[in-house]
Amino acid sequence: MKDRTLQIDIRSESGQEVVAPEPLTAHRYPSVEALSQSHAQFLRHAGSENFFLSPTWFSNFERNVVAPEESVVIYGIESPDRTMARGVFPMWRRVSNGILRPKVLQSLANYYSPSWSPVLDSRYAAETVEAFVQAMAQDRRMFAVADFRCLDPEEPCFRILQKTLSDGGFAVQTYFQFGNWYLQVGGRSYEEYLTGLSTILKKNIPYQTRRLERTYRVEFVLVTGLEGLGKAIDDYETVYHSSWRDQEAYPRFIRGLAETAARMGSLRLGLLYADGVPVAAQLWLIQGKVASIYKIAYVEAFAKFSVGTVLTARMMRHAIDVEKVSIVDYLSGDDGYKKDWMSHRRERWGLLAFNLRSIRGFLLAARHLGGRRLKQIGRQLSGDQT
Repeated sequence: MKDRTLQIDIRSESGQEVVAPEPLTAHRYPSVEALSQSHAQFLRHAGSENFFLSPTWFSNFERNVVAPEESVVIYGIESPDRTMARGVFPMWRRVSNGILRPKVLQSLANYYSPSWSPVLDSRYAAETVEAFVQAMAQDRRMFAVADFRCLDPEEPCFRILQKTLSDGGFAVQTYFQFGNWYLQVGGRSYEEYLTGLSTILKKNIPYQTRRLERTYRVEFVLVTGLEGLGKAIDDYETVYHSSWRDQEAYPRFIRGLAETAARMGSLRLGLLYADGVPVAAQLWLIQGKVASIYKIAYVEAFAKFSVGTVLTARMMRHAIDVEKVSIVDYLSGDDGYKKDWMSHRRERWGLLAFNLRSIRGFLLAARHLGGRRLKQIGRQLSGDQT
């Protein structure tokens, strides 16, 4: 399929037209490994601040989540000579399990993903998003609906993407996904942070720690690299399988994530042992000044000792006092216990773009938006505002 070039019309303050030095081109890549050097560098730069936008994160997702019948498509926005990257939009094509089983173009994310965003230069956000949407329009035959997940609705790119998709002929609907609790450390020590917690939690942490230590020989292990990682992951999985949590749909994903994060220096895999038996496990990721609490689990038989709370306190102390992080992020969900440890809440939203030239896309739009809204969109697209 031939790529389309977007010509940007720039005007000077005097109103005279200025020829854009770099018209934007959309190029499609079938994997992270196939990215051009400039786009790979773009993604690496974003990943240095946000682990969930790093090439490592997306590569592990490709290997362990994307099925053989599905396909990755990463839209790279760049200059015509492919030397200057302007944006990267990691996506994948899959078939939904819904009634109509529509083909979906989805951000390279699912329930394992706490966040997702196009990676772009904010100075050229509107032009970059427009080039991406034009490339999507060329691929209309390949999907009925596009699903952009885990977006920050407060970011300017959210509204730009919403408007550009609507202007591009897609019927657009936004939807709430989940709350996200996080802690702003604010330069405090761990002891100073403790003073701001609820009275119950402040009492429970030392009480349950002493109670556990009086009953068992307790050991805390923190694995950050490849050394000892194999056993640590085995112990993590032992805890996970003995916990309240559902079994992993993609068991190799977590193991792959831990291994790749260890190579990056981002892994913080904490394990709590009682008499040599793993009873609690937490997988944290640290990137930049952000510590992300990705997975937690404890053996249900040890719930009366609050081993999850004991381990969280140890991990918090390490992240705040040793790693000197600025933010601790509890990622996806409004679980009550997250509020107990965190200080702020934000939200992640999704954005659906229905392909009205697809029968399934049109039916899905009618189902989600209703006939009246669909008629309004049709009149707008035809230029009839009556």
